[in-house]
Amino acid sequence: MLDGSLPYDVQAVLRPSAGPAVGQGEKIERLLEVPIFEGCSRRQLRAVARIAGVFSAPAGAVLTRTGDIGREFFLILDGTARAEVSPRKRVRLGPGDFFGEMSLLDGQPRSATVVAETPLRLLVINSRNFHYVLAEVPELTRALLATLSRRVRQAEKSLNA
Repeated sequence: MLDGSLPYDVQAVLRPSAGPAVGQGEKIERLLEVPIFEGCSRRQLRAVARIAGVFSAPAGAVLTRTGDIGREFFLILDGTARAEVSPRKRVRLGPGDFFGEMSLLDGQPRSATVVAETPLRLLVINSRNFHYVLAEVPELTRALLATLSRRVRQAEKSLNA
């Protein structure tokens, strides 16, 4: 998983997890919690689970920085982190929470700095492997597009309400 697509500072803090093994079934169950994967079949999620690595990060590790180009998606398995969206807005993240999903798709700069508050165990997907799976499983691309389209429509409705 650490194939050079991660910025150096993140590579320096992420290590293969020494915690309990996470099997394909558990990876799929965790991915089902992520809205961008809600329209995906089990077969499609198996393809994504195969490229998802389990990593650990120590307390204090900076996982993303506002303005950095994003190439990874993170799903917290264990531990807590703090997302700093602005100097005044901080959000606590815990097991089941995720970040970096939009950067996984578009490679745009990060919108928040995320720092581990406690030791973390994370499911990590890098964009290079993800785009490979999209090419190999085209129906996954269609499912993701349908989900993103539905989310945009819902956001538009709430703005216009």
